[in-house]
Parts: sequence; structure tokens; C-alpha cells
Amino acid sequence: MSPSTVWFVVIGASVGAYLLKLTGLSVPAGALKRPSIRRAVELIPAALLAALVAVHTLTYEGALVVDFRLAALAAAAIALALRAPFIVVLLVAGGVGALGYVVAG
Repeated sequence: MSPSTVWFVVIGASVGAYLLKLTGLSVPAGALKRPSIRRAVELIPAALLAALVAVHTLTYEGALVVDFRLAALAAAAIALALRAPFIVVLLVAGGVGALGYVVAG
């Protein structure tokens, strides 16, 4: 891609993100008072993050793979279940991932 095409894509994505954010902010407050809508709005960010983590952990170049990244994710989940501080969760996941990378070659 040429540099001008890249900039058009970046600017277009930025404008799209801004308009999406503006759309979310312009929802009337009364619409968010319904319990079903409020619950959905509270759960959507967590669901999107979980989907992103799953896709990036279990795929490589479009193929489904099970490798050291899954072990690192499992180690992080165990550390979170044990209520470890966030920095410890990061260090455990990073350590397990690095060890798996070295062992797997």
C-alpha cells in the first residue's frame, strides 16, 4: 500500500471510531434505565475482550492452534482465581509464555 492509502485508512478509521463513540453518547438516558438494556451494556465490553483474547490465543495465520500461548492464558486465569495482584498475573503469564516459547523452539 502506498503511504497516502495508509493515511486514508487511518483517518477513515479514526472518524468511524469517533462517530461510533458519539452515537453511544447520544443515546438517551431513559433508554439505559431498563434493566435488560443496562445489563447488556455492562456485559458487552467483557464479552468483546474475551473474544479478542480467544482469537489471538488460539489462532495463527487463520488456523486453529494450541501452543504455549494457551498455557500462558491458563496460568493467568489460575493466578486471577487465586486473587493474585495484577502485576503477579502478568509476570506469571509472561514467564509461562516465555518458558513455553523456549521449550517449543
